[in-house]
Amino acid sequence: MPDKQPSSALPALRIGVIAALIALAAPAHAEEPASDARWVSDSLSTYVRSGPTDGHRIVGSLKSGQKVTLVTSQGNYSQVRGQSGDLVWILTSDLQAVPGQSERLPQLDQQVADLSGQLKTIDDSWKNRVQGMQETLDSRKALVEELEGRNKALNEQLEQVQSTLRDTQARLGDENKQVMMRYMVYGGSIAGAGLLLGLILPALTRGRKRNDRWF
Repeated sequence: MPDKQPSSALPALRIGVIAALIALAAPAHAEEPASDARWVSDSLSTYVRSGPTDGHRIVGSLKSGQKVTLVTSQGNYSQVRGQSGDLVWILTSDLQAVPGQSERLPQLDQQVADLSGQLKTIDDSWKNRVQGMQETLDSRKALVEELEGRNKALNEQLEQVQSTLRDTQARLGDENKQVMMRYMVYGGSIAGAGLLLGLILPALTRGRKRNDRWF
């Protein structure tokens, strides 16, 4: 592998954003990497050596997040095979067993997009439900107002019927009184006529008897 200069570190802001996305959206069921798969630590670009000690010469560098294949480990170093196929040695502490941010970021972006879509679907569903509930509430309110209007009209009709009934009963009472007065007058007339007849008939009878004696 040819010698390379160490690449510059990612800007602090980008690292912070990527770390926040990883903390919020990293799936708990992420696929476990193969036992010999390794990634260079995201926090650095590191030099690699020709042997497993600090005394061996630097033969190049690996970028942060770059995928390598673990071949063997010795002391503090691990021998890895880079994407070019070259075998180099790197500090074991500079390796990690999970994909780097450069590989996970697109997945995280997709997960964020999926979650955003799910949230939008839930939001739309709740909006539709709230709208349906509001429409149902409005229809029930209109029905209640209609029933209240009918009840008010029936009460007014009932009051009118009751008033008419009271007037009819009052008129009927007056008519009953008038009929009773007529019966009383009629009965009195009959009684008076009977009394007069009772007085006149005996007088007429006595007069006839006297006339009969004269002949």
